[in-house]
Amino acid sequence: MYEVLIVIYLIVALAIVGLVLIQQGKGADMGASFGSGSAGSVFGSSGAGNFLTRSTGVLATVFFVISLILGNITAERAKKPSEFKNLSIDSVTTDAPIATEVPSSKDSDVPN
Repeated sequence: MYEVLIVIYLIVALAIVGLVLIQQGKGADMGASFGSGSAGSVFGSSGAGNFLTRSTGVLATVFFVISLILGNITAERAKKPSEFKNLSIDSVTTDAPIATEVPSSKDSDVPN
């Protein structure tokens, strides 16, 4: 579920960025009243503002809710103990026998 929420979170974030870039600034209506060509858009002179503003608000709310959910899930994951905390040598099994006696230099045949 965590991975699905991350994907939805990224899609919503990209959609918010796209909607914000599409929207016109507050001063764009002033140019439209003086005969600028941007007034004849697909949505009309003021229709796009309402639709895009509401869409941005809805996506921002979804983004905020998913942020809270992901934060809660991540906090619960952080409480679980890590697998790397206990890396003792007892947990590692070897097939080779362990030598218990270490030969000293006195036992060797090499003269000093």
